[in-house]
Amino acid sequence: EPSLGSILLMREKPIVGGDTLFCDAHCMFEGLKDDIKERVQGLTAVHDFHLFRLANQLLGVPDELLDEMKKKYPVAHHPVIRTHPETGKQAVYVCANFTKHIEGINDEESEKLLSTLYKQSQVPEFQCRFKWEKGSMAFWDNRAVQHYASADYFPHTRSVERVTVCGDKPYFRPSHEQSNL
Repeated sequence: EPSLGSILLMREKPIVGGDTLFCDAHCMFEGLKDDIKERVQGLTAVHDFHLFRLANQLLGVPDELLDEMKKKYPVAHHPVIRTHPETGKQAVYVCANFTKHIEGINDEESEKLLSTLYKQSQVPEFQCRFKWEKGSMAFWDNRAVQHYASADYFPHTRSVERVTVCGDKPYFRPSHEQSNL
């Protein structure tokens, strides 16, 4: 089960950069063309830490540790569009760092749909940029937003403490079945 959310505390802020960008995943869904919305609802995507493992492999992390990580965090299958359990709103629930493909469709269509969905996270009107200060804290709901830590501060240091809140099993409920929350 993926995390519900995270709490981040900035301990050391870089001189420049290091912001976190948040994107409203409900707006990402609502901003899709109707035919794409209809196509992706009810589909399931395969999520994996493959890029994270590859980066660690290139850094020289031993295969035994990578195998351990793969056992601890196995491949997951989640709806492409997730229903928020409290609001009933639909949200895009795929991201380029973890989503490998969409099940049940050919690779070409999967890549095309995923590319369309990923681009939604780049729409500035759906985003909020959090500019950190030392001691500032952010708490976000992974069921409603996507986040990206801007890696534009090298060679400076960005040091944070993070708490991850246990989550629930993602599901999709068609919008005509939504509650009135």
